[in-house]
Amino acid sequence: MHDDQPASSTYVVGDVHGHRDELAEALREKGLIDSDDDWSGGETTLWFLGDFVDRGPDGVGVIDLVMRLERQAATAGGHCGTLLGNHEILLLGMYHFGDTEVPSDFGPRSFARSWEINGGLLEDQDRLTPQHIEWLTSRPMLTLAADHLLMHSDTLEYLDWGEDIDGINARGREILEGSDIQAWWDVWRRMTTRYAFRGPDGADVAQQVMDRLGGERIVHGHSVIADQLGIHPAQIEGPYLYAGGKALGIDGGLFVGGPCLIVPLPWEPED
Repeated sequence: MHDDQPASSTYVVGDVHGHRDELAEALREKGLIDSDDDWSGGETTLWFLGDFVDRGPDGVGVIDLVMRLERQAATAGGHCGTLLGNHEILLLGMYHFGDTEVPSDFGPRSFARSWEINGGLLEDQDRLTPQHIEWLTSRPMLTLAADHLLMHSDTLEYLDWGEDIDGINARGREILEGSDIQAWWDVWRRMTTRYAFRGPDGADVAQQVMDRLGGERIVHGHSVIADQLGIHPAQIEGPYLYAGGKALGIDGGLFVGGPCLIVPLPWEPED
């Protein structure tokens, strides 16, 4: 069943991890792209929450598709936006620093080593252009959309980079436009942390973040829903609403056999 027109004005997309064809099919099912993979979402707003690359076959293909949709959506009066994921940081760190050792008290560390351990693909590195690098480097870390606070990682580490969304995004971009490998590594390390909104205090923690940054609900990727629920990714059918309804996880675990979730905002569970 393909929609003729998108039903919601705002959608969010979880971690794609190089699965370009699955992403395109999921976007088509929502009426957001056509059979030629061109934007058909009209004035819809679409946000990707990061992690385009690693662990899947065609990370640069995903980036190329999203860059094109960004241009086409703007022409149509819509908006296609993207946040930095921790795997974009890793891809860029590998590109800039390779196997340069990161100063550490914890033994040898490098972007090359972490990139390889975390599913980095040489084909993606080989296909990166200066345009890709410039585009990725300029992505924001956080945004507000439809009264939702969008972030890639379910972590509080963002708060150390600034007092508000604009300050955090500016600091992140400043680091990524610089060559301080220690500062780069710190961004990568911090954005790998997770589960800030789990547990008995999760709702309070989420509310404290929104009191500072805005939004009525947090939406994040990064942490695979199946891991949160202790089930197989193939059993995932939709996003995961938790923390007293204040947090929505949308990483379906595409790279481990789960779905590519494209979620309308606001989202509520069906009765």
